[in-house]
Amino acid sequence: MMDHGQQKIIETIKKNSDMVYRLAFSQMKNKADADDVYQEVFLRFVNKKPSFCNENHEKAWFIRVTLNCAKTNLKSFWRTKTAELDENLEDISVEKEDLSFALKKLSKKYNAVLYLFYFEDMPVSEIAKVFDLSESNVRMLLTRARRKLKEILEKEQYR
Repeated sequence: MMDHGQQKIIETIKKNSDMVYRLAFSQMKNKADADDVYQEVFLRFVNKKPSFCNENHEKAWFIRVTLNCAKTNLKSFWRTKTAELDENLEDISVEKEDLSFALKKLSKKYNAVLYLFYFEDMPVSEIAKVFDLSESNVRMLLTRARRKLKEILEKEQYR
């Protein structure tokens, strides 16, 4: 059984769901990123449990939070670091599932270095400390990992 507070949260989510998703999609331009923004907005709503003066205040809150989440997503480490991949890799069109599959095919050391650099936004100097390597060795591993990832993706593309 849900209490009144939980019921109110569900009703608020249902009422604002379509608007938030449309706004997220218009900002992000793709379904996957829009889904991420959408989830983040409602996670913030559930965690903060803001109180609203009226429906306009509620709507304004959801719009502002959606725009802020989209802006944060667009400035995220993944988007800012993608420029460092080999230029030829940008020409390869793959779905996220293909990329996950390709990452799984990499050796553990290549996968870990790419993960720390791109997903954890860790600088080369910190990665070097983690693996007890020189910074030049980490840069070499990143270069080799990108090259290997590119080979895997190209190979999969032609299958």
